[in-house]
Amino acid sequence: MDTRYLSYILTIAQKQNMTKAAEELFVSQSTLSQYLSKLESELGTPLFFRSKGRLSLTPAGQLYIQAAEEVISIKNMLYQNIQNLDNRGHITVGVTSQFGLKMLIEIIPAFKMRYPEVTIEISETSLPALIKLILEESIDCGIMALNTTEPFSPDQVTILREEEVLFSIPACHPYRKKNPEHPIKIKDFEENFGDENILLSKKGSTLRYLTDAVLEKANWIPRTVCETNSISATRSMVAMGIGVTFIGESCASERELVAYYSVSPRLTRLNALVTRKNWILNQAGASFCEDIKNFYNKMPYG
Repeated sequence: MDTRYLSYILTIAQKQNMTKAAEELFVSQSTLSQYLSKLESELGTPLFFRSKGRLSLTPAGQLYIQAAEEVISIKNMLYQNIQNLDNRGHITVGVTSQFGLKMLIEIIPAFKMRYPEVTIEISETSLPALIKLILEESIDCGIMALNTTEPFSPDQVTILREEEVLFSIPACHPYRKKNPEHPIKIKDFEENFGDENILLSKKGSTLRYLTDAVLEKANWIPRTVCETNSISATRSMVAMGIGVTFIGESCASERELVAYYSVSPRLTRLNALVTRKNWILNQAGASFCEDIKNFYNKMPYG
């Protein structure tokens, strides 16, 4: 069932720009424009208002988008039901961190022994992008860190654990002698680390949201060295004395080189497994989700 052309119109509606939509779809702008013109000619009415390069839906366009989304949803359910017959097919899963990727690498071998006919497709992306993929039903499930379960419905979200977010500094930092292990109060950050550089995760991530909130409450404006979602790179730079950062407890390794502190009040985020709507779990899919839950249940912290 080819729904490619429905995706064309959905993407145009999302991007509100023909050039951006063409880039997203990996097709030429002329191809996309020609298809839209042909479709509007067949329907006898425009689907989009055009204004200075911006495309917005007409009433007819809104009806078309609603129908297109329903058709794609029906297709997904049909394919899933067919796969359910013999546990074949594939599972698409997204992760937002290197820890999530490492977790999948650990659970997939045993899963493949049980379900050799199932292919697992992994996407490593940003939190906003992964949320979008799940809401669009373009991916089966995602493993992510959240501050809130919105915009998902309760039946889509399984909280795997509440993870503490720690403040990390080089193990050789002078503050270690002053306070080797006690939590750091938010009001004390400026006094003790006012001259330090900071390493930030990219905007849109849960870690960045928590970091920005702490900096604001502490009235602390440190110099930013870089912004990256690579936890291993950030941790290595802290170990080298390049800067300080906030990091999830699950990634708090290299403790001989990096010192980790709890923050007071305590900082936490939710590690969650989120599934798309209308994902009808067959035995393989249910087993895959259960493997993820078991992995987190066996973790010694949290």
